[in-house]
Amino acid sequence: MKPERNDIYARAQAAFLGVALGDALGATTEFMTPGEIKSRYRVHRKIIGGGWLGLKAGQVTDDTEMSLAIAEAIIQQQEWDLKQIAENFLAWMRSRPVDIGSTVRKGIRSYMTYGTLEVPDNEWDAGNGAVMRMAPVALYTLGNPNLLRRYAIQQAHLTHHHRLSDAACICVGRMTQAAILGADRFDLHAMTRELTLEFPTFKFNRYKGLASGYVVDTLQTVFHYLFSTASFEECLTGIVNQGGDADTTGAIGGMIAGAFYGTEALPKKWLKKLNPATRADIETKAKELVRLSPLEQPGRRS
Repeated sequence: MKPERNDIYARAQAAFLGVALGDALGATTEFMTPGEIKSRYRVHRKIIGGGWLGLKAGQVTDDTEMSLAIAEAIIQQQEWDLKQIAENFLAWMRSRPVDIGSTVRKGIRSYMTYGTLEVPDNEWDAGNGAVMRMAPVALYTLGNPNLLRRYAIQQAHLTHHHRLSDAACICVGRMTQAAILGADRFDLHAMTRELTLEFPTFKFNRYKGLASGYVVDTLQTVFHYLFSTASFEECLTGIVNQGGDADTTGAIGGMIAGAFYGTEALPKKWLKKLNPATRADIETKAKELVRLSPLEQPGRRS
């Protein structure tokens, strides 16, 4: 049964806020090992900033900032405009962000220099940098799975062109949309089985504890904690205490878990720590993206 309209909007906001919460929480433990995290924090469960980037408590990184850049492009144009997204990425890079991945930088520089909207297929592009920014794509294409697939790949190929990255973007987008529309845990697990059937390397039933920026490690970590925990807070705490690329694993986990558990499940202590301007921007943009989606405008095809 399709949830109420207000619940859909609330879950969409929770998905996008989940990105920021996971990003801000995980940035503290990025590049640390589980042993180092345990030694310093026992269990890291507070948004306190710091980390290798020396962030303020509640400050976000590229995961959230690039997601907002996509959202802003869509809302600016009132439609999907890949060139505008690329322009927003370029403006963001020129603003000297606190963090930017090497593959992302390379892709944006390619656009800046040559005007290209798709980088070549590259075996080294199987990172998680395209998946982390899937929230606005999932919200804007809500109600049209074909558009989700098309736009997920288009935005990915601005910086990452690899079959595993593409598959991960589509799967995470589908799971986020399904959770917003009321899917249960079994429905979401079925989507991961479809992914692992096509790409067995993503299998996570024997989780090895790897949480690097490699997209397979990222999704294995996210899926393991999504399906072995019972709350948004427990899920994200487990994810970021694995260290590695913790801001991005946290952001992706927060996206799906936020959509699944809803706004009321987002810890108030974390929301209070999140940068207020970032929170307000996300809440506004999430609603606008859903308003523009095929779910709300059935005639929309782009």
